[in-house]
Amino acid sequence: MQDLLMLLADGSFHSGSDLGRQLGVSRAAVWKRIQRITQELGISVQSVQGKGYRLAQPLQLLNGDVIRRVFPALPVYMYESLGSTNEQAKQLLSEHSAPMAVLAEHQTQGKGRRGREWVSPFAQNLYLSYVWPITEGLNQIDGLSLVVGLAVSKAIQRLSGIAALLKWPNDVLIDGRKVAGILLELIGDPVELCHVVIGIGVNLNMLDLVDSIDQEWTSLSKEMGAIIDRTLFAQVLIEELDRYLEKQKTYGFASMKAEWLTQHAWQGRNAVLQIGSHSVSGKVVGVADKGELCLLVEGEERKYLGGELSLRLQDDS
Repeated sequence: MQDLLMLLADGSFHSGSDLGRQLGVSRAAVWKRIQRITQELGISVQSVQGKGYRLAQPLQLLNGDVIRRVFPALPVYMYESLGSTNEQAKQLLSEHSAPMAVLAEHQTQGKGRRGREWVSPFAQNLYLSYVWPITEGLNQIDGLSLVVGLAVSKAIQRLSGIAALLKWPNDVLIDGRKVAGILLELIGDPVELCHVVIGIGVNLNMLDLVDSIDQEWTSLSKEMGAIIDRTLFAQVLIEELDRYLEKQKTYGFASMKAEWLTQHAWQGRNAVLQIGSHSVSGKVVGVADKGELCLLVEGEERKYLGGELSLRLQDDS
């Protein structure tokens, strides 16, 4: 379907006969492929007699060749549609060495934290999994989701000029609305060689209201009023990931804590921290050297760390 999508990506009308001639198939075969695009990828295709087919909204497909030229030493795997880039990265890791990058135009089972769905419409956003080897012991993953958040926010700033903020432990916000999320999965034996699969979803060109998203969201395109070059963003993000991950490996999160705090969206705010079935209320006073959240609770500063924690703001009055 990729070849047909490339012909339709400009959003203009293309006759069935012209499409068939360029693809080397019959008009009936073109029609069948159009049906697959609609049913499997959820893309709206308009059909007008005498004009042909066109996409309801132009698409900007990722250019894997460009990304590979920029990173000749990095294996980059590109897919039209996957269940999840993280799951695909785990499968590839059984046969290939890391680091590596896995990108998809579409996810059918995109994952967020705590089992939530990450909505992944075709060719609108960025769905990336970056596999990073852990070679210096588990200290190498201290504060890792916060480090990745810095890389994502820096990529956003470089491409758009927007100064995104960070919500502990793994959300990126613009004016309080979520624009990106991070999901880390540790694979292997920490005593020996293990890897972390870093899943990143960034809303780039998503404009329509998506009912299944249960929180306020935005996209770079909505913020800028222009279509984002998805291939360029992928390139910039991988550059920033390389830079921040190497710094974290060498110096640890403590070397970037001050930078993270300058982008902390909830610094000084009253919040409720949910820990399983328990909750803790306090004032957010920062993060510690290993990436722990610091809360002022009943006059005492306490540290909290864990993948199942969630924050909800209280009334600050």
